[in-house]
Amino acid sequence: MTDLRFDNAFVRELPADPETSNTPRQVAGVAFSWVEPTPVPAPRTIAVSGEVAGMLGIDPDAPDFAAVFAGNARWPGMTGYAMAYGGHQFGHWAGQLGDGRAIGLGEILTDRHGRQEVQLKGAGRTPYSRGADGRAVLRSSIREFLCSEAMHHLGVPTTRALSLVATGESVLRDVMYDGHPAPEPGAIVCRVAPSFLRFGTYELPSSRGDVDLLRRLVDFTVATHYPQFAALPPVDGYAAFFAEVCERTAVLMAQWMRVGFVHGVMNTDNMSILGLTIDYGPYGWIDDFDPDWTPNTTDRMHRRYRFGQQPQVGYWNLQRLAQALSPLFDGVEPLQAGLDRYVETFEATDAAFSAAKLGLLGSQGGDESLVADLRGLLLAGGMDMTIFFRDLALLDLADPRTGTVGAAFYEEAGRLAVEEPLQAWLRRYAERVRAEGAPAEERLALMHASNPRYVLRNYLAQQAIDRAEQGDEAGIHELLDTLRRPYDEQPGRDHLAGRRPAWARERVGCSMLSCSS
Repeated sequence: MTDLRFDNAFVRELPADPETSNTPRQVAGVAFSWVEPTPVPAPRTIAVSGEVAGMLGIDPDAPDFAAVFAGNARWPGMTGYAMAYGGHQFGHWAGQLGDGRAIGLGEILTDRHGRQEVQLKGAGRTPYSRGADGRAVLRSSIREFLCSEAMHHLGVPTTRALSLVATGESVLRDVMYDGHPAPEPGAIVCRVAPSFLRFGTYELPSSRGDVDLLRRLVDFTVATHYPQFAALPPVDGYAAFFAEVCERTAVLMAQWMRVGFVHGVMNTDNMSILGLTIDYGPYGWIDDFDPDWTPNTTDRMHRRYRFGQQPQVGYWNLQRLAQALSPLFDGVEPLQAGLDRYVETFEATDAAFSAAKLGLLGSQGGDESLVADLRGLLLAGGMDMTIFFRDLALLDLADPRTGTVGAAFYEEAGRLAVEEPLQAWLRRYAERVRAEGAPAEERLALMHASNPRYVLRNYLAQQAIDRAEQGDEAGIHELLDTLRRPYDEQPGRDHLAGRRPAWARERVGCSMLSCSS
């Protein structure tokens, strides 16, 4: 293997659980527990992200690669630990949670990408597993591996995925929580990020009144991941840190809305302190535009984490983080200033992204209503969001016609329902673009860079899963390769850019997902 430079600052500088038995328990006063991955019977590499391997300086052809990234072996400098954190789940405080099936291997120092923490998801039980087995199934592991890389190439801040390794063992899971568990093939994903710290990391000690640990965690986070604020007086540095977290979270929410991504389970323990998309569970992509859609069966009744609600939930989650950090401040003003920055940043970024998707290079009065009216038409017509925006670039501005975006309609009834108002909107849009007078090449380049041709639709992921469970892993590699260039036209891959087929509308894994993995 290539020599790796490990600098495991998190476990070096923060307090560890003195108890080393791997039994579920309440763990207080510490940031993590030491834990070793549980070996698996037959590790086998299914897929590797060459870009991530290159970033880390890891040779995916190393003879012990599968063993290391299944948790059966260790390279020099690696360690094993599970983070302690709490969280608000579906709006309610859940107390201690922690890494129940994720085990950190350490932090690699890279030449071009700084500190990168590597972590195995599905590597066995930890003190935070509660009653679970700490394993993950092939189904969910494929989804996490593919989506991590898809989001990166879309330009959305995210954790990355190095590898997908089969374990050679079966894992019992109740996919729909309906009392019918069944064995599924097991797999482990190696996740990579500068840090896996999350809002819940700070909520847990704060909820226990452990201000000393809270302060140590914040000081570590600032010094390691926000060093631009480390030289400020403590309260000023904490305020600047929180404001930056708010700003990054706002940009992340705007990015999700831009590409039509729905996280599905935006609990505070699933919110990165670095503003990354983290913890890919029951996520999905908007097919027919519907702000009320959620892919998470657990959330079907209240739809707390529905597509259109994500920016508001981001703000609510930051309020919980502010509450957790409040013992470090003398008043609420600095924290409120951070929350205000979230609102300002999201509104400005969302407006900029909306304009870019339409190819509008400059802001003019009335653009807000142009965007709002379009969203109403997409909803009323049941139109595919990704296809509509991509095909809009083909519109003849001199003779705008609804047929240009006709491929976005799922039902003829939807097309008929909005035919006239959509035609009027297209004429209005064409007039707005002509009035701007920007060069066509510049406008189209902006639209193509803002509107992906390929996204990881749930049915595409499910098709790859179905094939892999039958022993054919080619679908994983085809999707991975396609999603590396989501904004490019890729001849021969039109079948990966089409509307969701009718058979996928109500199928488990395509329209309905659970947190089960």
